Formats: sequence, C-alpha cells, structure tokens
Amino acid sequence: MAQAYMTETGNGGAEPGPSGSGLRRRLAELRHDRGIWRRGIVTAALAALVSLVMIFHAELPNDIGNLGSLTETFLPWLGLSVPLLLVAAVVRKSATALIAILLTTAVWVNLFGGLITDKSAGGGNLMVATHNVDADNPDPRGTAASVAKSGADVLALTELAGDAVPVYEKALADTYKYHAVEGTVGVWSKYPLTSSKPVDIRLGWTRAMRTTAATPFGEIGVYVAHLPSVRVKLNAGFTANQRDNSADALGAALASEGLKKVVLLGDLNGTMNDRSLSEVTSQMRSTQGAAGHGFGFSWPAQFPMARIDQIMVRGIKPEASWTLPRTGSDHLPVAARLTVRP
Repeated sequence: MAQAYMTETGNGGAEPGPSGSGLRRRLAELRHDRGIWRRGIVTAALAALVSLVMIFHAELPNDIGNLGSLTETFLPWLGLSVPLLLVAAVVRKSATALIAILLTTAVWVNLFGGLITDKSAGGGNLMVATHNVDADNPDPRGTAASVAKSGADVLALTELAGDAVPVYEKALADTYKYHAVEGTVGVWSKYPLTSSKPVDIRLGWTRAMRTTAATPFGEIGVYVAHLPSVRVKLNAGFTANQRDNSADALGAALASEGLKKVVLLGDLNGTMNDRSLSEVTSQMRSTQGAAGHGFGFSWPAQFPMARIDQIMVRGIKPEASWTLPRTGSDHLPVAARLTVRP
C-alpha cells in the first residue's frame, strides 16, 4: 500500500507522491509568505467600505442629491460586490482581503438573508393585489384579464389613464361587483365598498384614495396610493422631494384612520429601506418582509431591481406575498394572502 503514496528517488530514498504534495507545498509557501497580510489592502478597504455603508446606511446624508435614499433603494444589490472582491482577493493571495470580505458577507446575510428564505404560510381568508398598470399600457384589456385571474378579492390599480378607465371597468365587471375610482387610482372588490374618497397627498391632483371594504371578517380601511416618481439626475442626484412630501401626507392620513384593520396598496416609488417613507413604514407592516419569498422586486418589469410596489397592513396578519406574471405594464403586479380576524 505504501507504494501507492511514495515514489523512489534517485538516491534510494522516498518522497511524497503527487497525492496531497502540491497542496501541502502551497500551504507551506503561504505560511512563509509575509506578504499575504500586506497584499490586497485596497480590496480589503473596499470590502470594509461596503460593510460600513450597509451597517450605517441610515447615517448617509440626504442633503446632497438624496444620497441616503438612493443608496437605500438599491441596498441589497451591494451584495454583488462580494464575488467581485473575492476574485480580487484570490488573485492577490491576500488573507487580509479574504477576512474583510467574509465580514462583508456576514453583514449582508444579517440584513437580507431573511428575505431569501420562504416565509409564506398556509391559510388566509383574504387575498389582495395591486398593480401599476402604466398609463401607456398598450393592452389594458389583457392586463385587466391577467390580474383578474389572480383570484384577488380586493384589487388596486394605479396610474389609470382617463380613457382607459372604462376599459378596466368593463373587463373587470364579471369578477368584481364593486369598484371605486378616484383620479388615477381605483379599487375593485368582491365585497361592498363604502365611504370612498380621495386622499390629499399634496400634489394638486388625485393619486390616492381611501375606501371601506365590508368583508365577512369585518370592515377594512383600504388605501390606494401612487406616490410621485423619483428621478436620478447627474446634476441633482436622486430627486425625490415631491415623493417625500406626499409620503408624509399619506402617513398623516393613515395615522388618523379610525378602523383598526387597514390595508395599503399601491406604487410608493420607494422601498421599505428608504428612510423618506418612514411616516408610512413606521405605521404599517410589509407583507413581503413578513411573509414573502425572496426580494419580490417589482420594477422594472423587464429586469426587476427594486420593490417599489407595496402591500402593507395594520391589524391584519400576512400569510404570503408574491409577484404575479408580467402584463403590458412596466411594473409587475404584487399579491398577498392575509388572515383577517373578526
């Protein structure tokens, strides 16, 4: 058996064969390589910077180009830096960089690892969905048919073009007996709707509404909102002041809501990480964060990069949350299954 692992040398002695010898030799070289700790300092510094941004993102200033909100919108994508930095660390044979990257990985997993797992559960007695249908949607009829097939009991549509509203009303009439439209947003429901009215989000025109859904499990306050869009400009950064003002107004409306059971549906043009939506997110619970599977990115539909279409609840238990198949819109519809206790 020994001959399988030993080879004869020219002087009659034996030396280790190929099996394991190369690895041992490399490890020995690394142990004696003092530069292993000095190389890759730049890579290690970049990894440390990514870690600090993820940990202290709330401290990034919004005074200059809304840098903080911009970073928070795409915060999970910082994880893509890990494999790139890892390649650099291996090429440089840097132990310092590898340790720094390991710490960066740990920070990312701590922040977002819970979103990767499937947190959905069975049960639920109410299904809701929301969809920014896109004012320029070339196929409103097909979009309506697609979301109606979702099985949602309550459906919210935003960015309704005036001339498209009759199309949606006709296409959804067989599935939803009740509906209410205010400005460019609307609710379609299998249960009666009452007290429908616009919600002022400081825009000068109606892009938010409130209604009461009389479900078998009690009355639910249903809010639908389409907050103003944000823009990324080279000379101005992340321009979101109008969106932020509208978010504050929406938060105030939610705070004054008299019903204990509340659902918020719509396109908030921001993620749950965005501090500028705190007046809303501090009061409501995200169904995706509580019962989703994956990040649930909803925009842009061609290659979703951010969850800006939200379903949020208060006084209601989320059971599952997911995205629906793509329609003619530039957003994906999102849905959630909820348990509403009488």
